[in-house]
Amino acid sequence: MPASSPLPAPSADLAFALELAELADSISLPRFRAADLAVETKPDRTFVTDADRAVEDALRARIEQERPEDGFLGEESGRSDRGERRWILDPIDGTSNFLRGVPNWATLIALEVEGVPTVGVVSAPAFGSHWWAELGGGAWGRQAGEAPRRLEVSGVRELEHASLSFQSIEQWDLAGYLQPLISLSRAVWRDRAYGDMWSYMLLAEGLVDIVAEFDVKPYDLAALVPIVREAGGRFTDIAGEESAWNGSSLATNGHLHDAVLSVVDAAHTEAAR
Repeated sequence: MPASSPLPAPSADLAFALELAELADSISLPRFRAADLAVETKPDRTFVTDADRAVEDALRARIEQERPEDGFLGEESGRSDRGERRWILDPIDGTSNFLRGVPNWATLIALEVEGVPTVGVVSAPAFGSHWWAELGGGAWGRQAGEAPRRLEVSGVRELEHASLSFQSIEQWDLAGYLQPLISLSRAVWRDRAYGDMWSYMLLAEGLVDIVAEFDVKPYDLAALVPIVREAGGRFTDIAGEESAWNGSSLATNGHLHDAVLSVVDAAHTEAAR
């Protein structure tokens, strides 16, 4: 379907997810770069702000009110399972950016049905950007003041012409994959660490060709999966398993996926000898 194709009417679930994103923006954006922002360190040594908690509390309350039969998984408040449907939230993906005043952060909202992320919304109000998708409906993006546009991954087919976002050296090193990262960086045209949800959205827009990272949770990934896949890409873990639950991710334009898996696996095997 061409980028100029008409925007399909959203399902009730996608419409609800977009409403949740608007609610999240109304809470998070006023707290961005606020002089009195409260910041705490969690037991896992990651940060949480009063904005993270306020967004998740508000969205969870709305979900429990409007979708009382659905389950819930949130970064800050945990989980409540009630059936085959579950809403998965990261109230502020990129909290470290948020608390430093860097605009690369977003609220991630996903609906998982029978273990499969079927709806994904990424709302980055400091960028003035929103991205969303539902299975079978394509992936879409909108910049403030502009009409929605259909997203499509790139057509790059060779690693030597590919652009890679690897997120962070530390992630790969702690996971025991430093040598595979080095090997992959030597195989591609360009490597950068754009970070967090933005790397995946650049992939869905056809501006980056490969994204991979470690030490990620389902709430970091679930909303991204439908967007990447509906844009024509492929989303697995670093071993090629189609899951957002295994602690790693590999998203590509699809053409490059097997080649990336091959480079990573070969380098990891060699490093283990």
